[in-house]
Amino acid sequence: MANELTEYPQSCESNKVLKSPKSPKSPKSKSLRSRQDRLSEASNQVKLLNQSCSTFGSFKDKLKEDGHFPLKPKALEIMQINLGYMCNLTCEHCHVDAGPDRKEIMCHEVLEQCLAAIEISGAKTVDLTGGAPEMHPEFCWFVSELSKRNVHCIVRSNLTILVSNKKYDKYPDFFKENGVEVIASLPCYTEQNTDKQRGDGVFSKSLEALKKLNNAGYGQEGSGLKLNLVYNPGGPFLPGDQMGLEIDYKRELLENFGITFNHLYTITNMPISRFLDYLLACGKYEEYMQKLVEAYNPNAASNVMCTNTLSVDWQGCLYDCDFNQMLDLKVADKTRNHIRDFDPIKLNSRSIVIGQHCFGCTAGAGSSCQGTTA
Repeated sequence: MANELTEYPQSCESNKVLKSPKSPKSPKSKSLRSRQDRLSEASNQVKLLNQSCSTFGSFKDKLKEDGHFPLKPKALEIMQINLGYMCNLTCEHCHVDAGPDRKEIMCHEVLEQCLAAIEISGAKTVDLTGGAPEMHPEFCWFVSELSKRNVHCIVRSNLTILVSNKKYDKYPDFFKENGVEVIASLPCYTEQNTDKQRGDGVFSKSLEALKKLNNAGYGQEGSGLKLNLVYNPGGPFLPGDQMGLEIDYKRELLENFGITFNHLYTITNMPISRFLDYLLACGKYEEYMQKLVEAYNPNAASNVMCTNTLSVDWQGCLYDCDFNQMLDLKVADKTRNHIRDFDPIKLNSRSIVIGQHCFGCTAGAGSSCQGTTA
């Protein structure tokens, strides 16, 4: 019989959300940065991950075996812009280490540089993330500027921010006016599992926000307003079947709460930042890494999101993906690693920076910010 690490839960209710042996309040109240944890330094995370090469082999060698090394970018389709690490939540699994105690936000000059780069990038989609991107003081201005440029805008929302303060009440209608696609995190359709991972009261507030989005037309058939949800496991295991989970989510949310949405994306938890801290605290780090390595899928490796996406941090630095950003692994071209120096032709000739954490994107059905890849 499979153990809790090798199972692929077929519903979020079957998740075994393992508790960290720490104080139940500390992981959900402060970021690693605020706690001055050693893992708040990206270099310490990279060092720890690299030590797994001797046990499991390197991701680089795995790519070589399949003829995928070096990874090279394809045409740029998505520019993912992290507006800052400030967030109203401090979720236990967060790979960004975001929270209310993080004050980093993108300045106006870098926002302008992003707009200039978008105009020459060829990218058709801009994916806004954080933290909670809605908390950026120039969020509405930036989204409006993107709308003027006829690029598709995605906002990654934790949902609760939309009902946390009156100043955000207008956002569902603002999203609608600007044709924004909303991708919202909801790790389970049950209160118990959601609140265990993200904090007390998060589930009820998420439902309230989803109903507001539905009332604005989001997730409604024929509206053209996309509302997609994100599931990530509540413990050290891979996601279940994406389509099966989507069916479950749609049934449970509609029957119990009258909520509709378009699609569900399953995303594997990366062994970095606060999820890495969680794995170490639970004594599951090596087992989880073994699971990712054993589930390596060459088809997923050929479709990893770093081949069509470029990540920009709050300072304007460029990365091959959002996870590399959190590990401070900038793009390989040191002369073109800031948005002010954006050159689509030169950047497209680079090799993509990889590491042991990349096993997370190539395990099982693959994982990306848009769900499975294989």
